[in-house]
Amino acid sequence: MSLKNSITTSDYLNFDSTLNKAMKIIKTDKNYKLGFLIVFGINAGLRISDILELKHEDLENDSISLVESKTNKKRVIRLNDNIKNAYSSLKERCSETKGYVFTSNQNTVFSSQYVNRKLKEILGSKNLAISTHSLRKTFGRQVWSNNNETDKALLFLSELFNHSSPAITKRYLGIRQEELDDIYMNL
Repeated sequence: MSLKNSITTSDYLNFDSTLNKAMKIIKTDKNYKLGFLIVFGINAGLRISDILELKHEDLENDSISLVESKTNKKRVIRLNDNIKNAYSSLKERCSETKGYVFTSNQNTVFSSQYVNRKLKEILGSKNLAISTHSLRKTFGRQVWSNNNETDKALLFLSELFNHSSPAITKRYLGIRQEELDDIYMNL
């Protein structure tokens, strides 16, 4: 919970190091489902509410079709090799391969509060504000970076995130603030 009248935001993570850490968690840690959640989150760019609705059956194909809970818009997500490899590793450790993917030992679906708390434990640092939204922002920053930080990439991300304009996407990803900071540093 945030303080009244405070501005809260989450930071993005380094894509490669987060992916490597999450893959290690899937293979060696008792929190292997959270490791898969991290891989899925940084590769799909979905909100946590949509990620937690995933079922094993959804991951058996090359793509997922869903209606986003916040926007009620239909979305199709192709599963890339990172997700497929992580899911394959998850299945090796997971005894249950039917129903919801992200369940506790009591067979209840993880809450977003639980995931937030665990992400802070797993990925947190003193310098970063980590939350489930960090996964979505990490996805966005990686797409932007992979596409040479172009306006075209921002346009695609704006559509993927269902933002009303690329300017909102720019602010969402923290790009606008970096540009403003550079003004001061270049004096």
